[in-house]
Amino acid sequence: MPTVAEQMRQAREAQNLTIYQVAEITKIRTDHIRALESGEYGIFSAPVYVRGFVRTYARLLKLDVPTILAELNQELTKFPKLHEPPPLTTPSGGFLDSIMFQLSKLNWRVAGPVLGIVIAVIIGFFALKSMAYRKAHPAHVSGQPGIYQPAKKTQGDTLPLQPPAQQRHEKTR
Repeated sequence: MPTVAEQMRQAREAQNLTIYQVAEITKIRTDHIRALESGEYGIFSAPVYVRGFVRTYARLLKLDVPTILAELNQELTKFPKLHEPPPLTTPSGGFLDSIMFQLSKLNWRVAGPVLGIVIAVIIGFFALKSMAYRKAHPAHVSGQPGIYQPAKKTQGDTLPLQPPAQQRHEKTR
């Protein structure tokens, strides 16, 4: 007795249909049609896909659908992968996935303005700190030459405004 795969391939060839024509009519991918015709049901992730594709393919080929599906159920017992149900959830991701999940649960109509206020407060804080620093250190603002004061309290010398080469040149004039 021929397998379901052989019956479908023989019926397709008897009707002079190519795999590409079948794929265009049924909207089943060509690699899935080839797998169905070769009996490689293990490439499908769940038996529901195999049954659905075989049902669609058998209707196109005008085969007896209930008989084909009964034979298919017997053949699917050879594939242990198709006996266990597919997992309902994916394995949990990493740290970034959990952060993104928590962010997706936020009500952004409330969180957006709150986040804006927090950012404005942080910017204001640093602006005030910057202004306080400039008031405490007037040399940064005045543009006048700074006074060099060594670590030991000796004498304070004013740094020259001109490079040493220009000073020597002026002395010789």
